[in-house]
Amino acid sequence: MPSPILTLLLGTATLVGVALGEIPRLRMNRATIAVVGATSMVLAGSLTLEQAYAAIDADTLVLLFGMMVLNANLRIAGFFEAVATGAVGVGRSPLRLLALTVAASGLLSAILLNDTVALGMTPLVLEVVHATGLPAAPFLIAVATAANVGSTATIIGNPQNMLVGMASGIPFGRFFYYLGPVAVLGCVIVWAVIALVYRRALHFRPLAWSHRARVEVNESLLRKSLIATAVLAAALLCGMPTALAALTAASLLLVTRRHDPERVFAEIDWSLLVFFAGLFVVTAGIDDGLRETGVFEELRHYAESGVAGLAVLTVGLSNVVSNVPAVLLLRGPVEGLDDCDRGFLTLAMASTLAGNLTLLGSVANLIVAEVARRRGQVLSFREYLKAGVPITLATLALGVAWIDWMLG
Repeated sequence: MPSPILTLLLGTATLVGVALGEIPRLRMNRATIAVVGATSMVLAGSLTLEQAYAAIDADTLVLLFGMMVLNANLRIAGFFEAVATGAVGVGRSPLRLLALTVAASGLLSAILLNDTVALGMTPLVLEVVHATGLPAAPFLIAVATAANVGSTATIIGNPQNMLVGMASGIPFGRFFYYLGPVAVLGCVIVWAVIALVYRRALHFRPLAWSHRARVEVNESLLRKSLIATAVLAAALLCGMPTALAALTAASLLLVTRRHDPERVFAEIDWSLLVFFAGLFVVTAGIDDGLRETGVFEELRHYAESGVAGLAVLTVGLSNVVSNVPAVLLLRGPVEGLDDCDRGFLTLAMASTLAGNLTLLGSVANLIVAEVARRRGQVLSFREYLKAGVPITLATLALGVAWIDWMLG
């Protein structure tokens, strides 16, 4: 066995690379960094190959895969375009359109992966603001922050919630019961903050449309995808294991005579699955190193300081190494708490809402910024902070107060 210091150095180097998203002068993304880091852990003797295999959480990977298949079918069917067009038809003023943007992004993110919602909504929002002459920044920020906040509500809303769900065993309904209100009230906060920050640009006036967008919807695929979504929701509410429920919904969509499955598989983010597999191994090695050095007990002691203390620890760690690695590192200390359900719900809430602090705080934020950049619209780091910081502080205060009141 190597010294725990070597294990922690390897793990830290990997997490720094993951947080940066690349290695300078090397063409490596987060997935390749995680795989190389995991391999280094095994080669250094931090973990045996069998321990590395055991560290990979198959349930989480299956859940991610199932949700990606569902999301891919919805995207191909034109679901996101239909939602955006419906919002355009109802929105008659900038503030109402902003409210509909927040509501659509937040609601969809509670049902689907927030990263997918950001990817599907951003180009549509850009088309709307171009057609109406509205500034793009407040609506781009609304998509990113509402996608993060809305995803707080459910186990299937984002990857870190999936990790918490698998580790804690908290049922889908119970998770939603405690964090659903945080998501709903949080989306209200998102709208209020953006409306206040951009009050001059979004003053009340009727919208002038330069054109109406045409939407091509594959009705048969959309109908089948919505049925699969309903089956997923029913299975989860009936207590079926989360991974099996997602795989069941995906399997319904993969039984088809009309659509080429290769098109669906091309939409799946395979690199994200590889990234998670590698990260499971890396954090397992780090966990062993933390236990041997005594840092693990320090983290547990800090987690025992209450909802606010654990939330602060989670927010800080999430903005250093990103929220998914933060959850993987903290789930061990949280498991040892007397009230581990409260700890896990705090971990899910804080790691998700922490993603709104900066433009680099979550993958959903980066997706919005990158899609906008490709279409000639720049969302700068500084511009994002105007609304991102107050949204994060206000929603976190809400989340801490809510969990403390409900489970204190």
